Amino acid sequence: MKQNLKSIIIGGGIAGKLAARVLSASFQSVIILEQDSEVTSPNPRKGAPQGNHIHALLHAGEHGLEQLFPGITEHFYSTGAIKINSTKDLAWHHHGVWKLRYDGGYTTTLQTRPHLEWHINQYIKKDENITIRYNQTVKKYVFDKGENRIIGVELKNGSIIYADLIIDASGASSFSYRWLTEQGVQVPEEKVKIGLTYVSQIVELPDNNDRDWTIKLLYPDPPHEKMAGSLSKVEGNRYLATFIGYHNIINDKDTLKENSLLALAEKLPKTDIFHELQNAQPLTGISIYKVPHITWRKIEKVKKFPSGLLMIGDTLCRIDPFFGQGMSIAVLEALALKDILQNQSQDNIAQKFHKKAAKIIAPIWNMVLTEDFRYSETTGKKPLGFPILQWYARNVFLLSAKDKNIYDSFIKVMNLKRPMTILMQPLIVFAVLKKGLTKKRRL
Repeated sequence: MKQNLKSIIIGGGIAGKLAARVLSASFQSVIILEQDSEVTSPNPRKGAPQGNHIHALLHAGEHGLEQLFPGITEHFYSTGAIKINSTKDLAWHHHGVWKLRYDGGYTTTLQTRPHLEWHINQYIKKDENITIRYNQTVKKYVFDKGENRIIGVELKNGSIIYADLIIDASGASSFSYRWLTEQGVQVPEEKVKIGLTYVSQIVELPDNNDRDWTIKLLYPDPPHEKMAGSLSKVEGNRYLATFIGYHNIINDKDTLKENSLLALAEKLPKTDIFHELQNAQPLTGISIYKVPHITWRKIEKVKKFPSGLLMIGDTLCRIDPFFGQGMSIAVLEALALKDILQNQSQDNIAQKFHKKAAKIIAPIWNMVLTEDFRYSETTGKKPLGFPILQWYARNVFLLSAKDKNIYDSFIKVMNLKRPMTILMQPLIVFAVLKKGLTKKRRL
């Protein structure tokens, strides 16, 4: 039931639009303030440079998106997105071994981020409660100090908009944390340096009857390998080629030279992508995107955080994009907000949300850091029991190259459908210990 309430969302990216969709069921007016100009076709936008690179909606994210926007998955497919069998059409080299390929009954959608975002936007535009204002920059908050409550925003042009709830979905570089510091509010954070660089280009590949995959991933075998490569079919019968390097192993100047993708492909541990790109025709320019560090801001721990302000998406936690979990986390957060609005009192919405969001983020953050800290150059706070977690995870990865049950469980965890505890089932623990002990004897 809609109440006579107004909400403002800062940032019209995916997280912002997901939040708007949820709020429109409870708030009479939802205003999205977006810095970019309106996009009239599914193309990359200035405010989302990461949109030029590979993106994935994990199973939990895709299913959640369908809940929020019924029928959207079919819209993806009807306009060119690729539906694949998650374990059969994926060729994945990980930690020095190829994953098993079999029909596990799971499906994944391959598409560019602009294509996905475009369709979300079409749903948003049909919602009468939601208004998108483009070319709008928020300068600061309107703050009721006595009530410790944010009651509105002041725009760059000097105008003020008041609201009952403000959601910051503007991303990792949000001005909110600077503003909070100025008010004497310190937000504890975990920050981990990873020095990640993305290099991508959309290409056309010649027909090849021997090509038995739709997406190929060549992940590094850390710590001695720091580069990954991928080729993913996307809408328009095109392929998105992406290279990823940790700790600045990719030289920016070299990546913009002619045939630079081939030069990067030559550095991968396998030659598969190099051979595919030898006869590829570039359809776009080369894009570079950097993620120097990842950050989790723990707002749920701040006792006097101003009411009326809620953080979501990358504004709350920017996770290592290499593992493809960012968009799915945003979907899960939107569903958590929906649950609060539908099933709980309207008091302290933001406080309740931040606690729920922390529970969503925590296991994923620790899972990602287990891999990020395989490099000695990675700096930051390590997860509890870190060496054991790394040893166990690596053996699960290696066993998933030949044990269907273990790989199937790993797929569920990776796609955020099941908790990591399912990888601690007795049969899996026994297999991991057996492999570890066998390896020790050989040494």
